[in-house]
Amino acid sequence: MRILLIGGSGFIGTPLSRELAAGDHEVAILHRGNAPSSQSGIRHIRGDRHRLTESFRPLKDFAPEVIVDLVLSAGEQARLLMQLAGVLRARVVALSSMDVYRAWGVIHRVESGPLEPLPITEDSPLRTTRKLYTPEATKVMQGIFTWLSDDYDKISVEEEVLRGPVPGTILRLPMVYGPGDPLHRCLPVVKRVMDGRPAMILPEDFAAWRGPRGYVENVAHAIALAALSDRAAGRVFNISEEPALSELEWRSKLARELGWTGEFVVLPPARAPKHLRVPFNAAQHVVASSDRIRAELGFHEVVAPDESIRRTLSWEVEHPPNFTPPEFDYQAEDEALKVRAG
Repeated sequence: MRILLIGGSGFIGTPLSRELAAGDHEVAILHRGNAPSSQSGIRHIRGDRHRLTESFRPLKDFAPEVIVDLVLSAGEQARLLMQLAGVLRARVVALSSMDVYRAWGVIHRVESGPLEPLPITEDSPLRTTRKLYTPEATKVMQGIFTWLSDDYDKISVEEEVLRGPVPGTILRLPMVYGPGDPLHRCLPVVKRVMDGRPAMILPEDFAAWRGPRGYVENVAHAIALAALSDRAAGRVFNISEEPALSELEWRSKLARELGWTGEFVVLPPARAPKHLRVPFNAAQHVVASSDRIRAELGFHEVVAPDESIRRTLSWEVEHPPNFTPPEFDYQAEDEALKVRAG
């Protein structure tokens, strides 16, 4: 099968392209000239996803049967993609996010009303408020995810893909961790272990919070299954590990793998240091069901949970970020621990 990846040279795209190429499929990556050239068996097409028509000739020559777009940000991008896919007669697989769900809006306090019942399935209600993130938060995320636009809205992306002239598939991704993670999701634990901290503090509400996670190679495998299966056409799938661990359970697993023998201290939010308190509504959990993709496409994790954690932590230890995030105020944490002990 001939598969075109848009945004296929990054965190998720790299293991995805590697898996597809290993399966003897013809893979091409559309990029602006910054993709690694060492990937054997992969064609590179220079171009800008914001100006797809300028790359029409090499794309037509490649004649993809499937287009996987990993970096769709807003509805207008998706509309233009579907127009191109219609001309090329290529099925489309678009990456979305679980932030489309109403539950995520409740977390960010942009949706009123009761908590959303669990588990979150593909049929759970979506947000009615389209603008989820503040302009300030969007700017911060754009510093990490350069493809993210000011008008970011995955709901409009989904709408355009599902009503386009060719079959479309939507994959709603979880919080993805693993080697190369640009967000360094495991850093709050890794840095404290490396710094010899005797205790780690979590506010009670955040300690209990459960959210969707997925290891990068397993997420890439799910995307590959959707790209290769005609059964995925017109369908929406959640991708998530199960069971969903609480934040305390997750951090405890990371700490144990690192050989840490300290103590996790759970405090009422008001007694936790200010920099550790969460600004969102942690009463709303996002326990997502991945039953549909497991049943319909035969998805399963190709890398076991313990191995996923080992690989992630090994990379995190060897690749510390070149900045110190603001949530490491050890003086404030020591004061909170003294108050607790006293």
